Amino acid sequence: MEKVAIVTGGTRGIGHAISAALQADGVKVAAVYGSNDQAAEECAQEIGCTCFKWDVGDFEACKQGIAEVEKTLGPVSIVVNNAGITRDGTLHKMSPEAWREVIRVDLDSMYNMCRNVIEGMRDREFGRIVNISSINGQKGQIGQTNYSAAKAGVIGFTKALAQETARKGITVNCIAPGYIDTDMVAAVPEEALKGIISTIPVGRLGKASEIAHCVRFLLHEDAGFITGSVLTANGGQYIANG
Repeated sequence: MEKVAIVTGGTRGIGHAISAALQADGVKVAAVYGSNDQAAEECAQEIGCTCFKWDVGDFEACKQGIAEVEKTLGPVSIVVNNAGITRDGTLHKMSPEAWREVIRVDLDSMYNMCRNVIEGMRDREFGRIVNISSINGQKGQIGQTNYSAAKAGVIGFTKALAQETARKGITVNCIAPGYIDTDMVAAVPEEALKGIISTIPVGRLGKASEIAHCVRFLLHEDAGFITGSVLTANGGQYIANG
């Protein structure tokens, strides 16, 4: 039976690279996006995946969307929770809306997505879940209390769910990328970006394809003994112990 994967935020940046890599591996990919219809159309044409549009921060939208994916492609055996947003600002200036929106999209989505696939995975006694955190969920970052809190929460969520599901043949792991050469990072002012790169021992930004390769590793059948792990991919910028 062909594997079916959902990749949230799967039509741009790191998500696009993950969708492309899995599609190339023969996985039937459902690339989920929230707003950019043009990017979704281009992604579908370029890599041959099927795109679905819903708000990952909305539980009912996830429930309905996942049901539609399974109706169209088959039972979901892989979920890559990649969708995320930023609403940066120091805490003393941060609005409640900026806090809540980042927590809703970046952290609540973990529950919304996993809760709606986990029973099927448990029944079939197989599943692979990879959650995308961030270097800033490990070390924190000025101006990102909301984002850092959400991404740190992703790590805790991963470790707890891994323990709950291990005996059911389901692995749950996390990747914490550093600064990756995507549109989000490209929006950083040039001088600030130079400063960031100067703190990365390998001397460059990461590539989205490098994060996609990390995902492929964790999804492979030979990685079945790895669960509850945090794989850091940041060029040595921050050395974490998990």
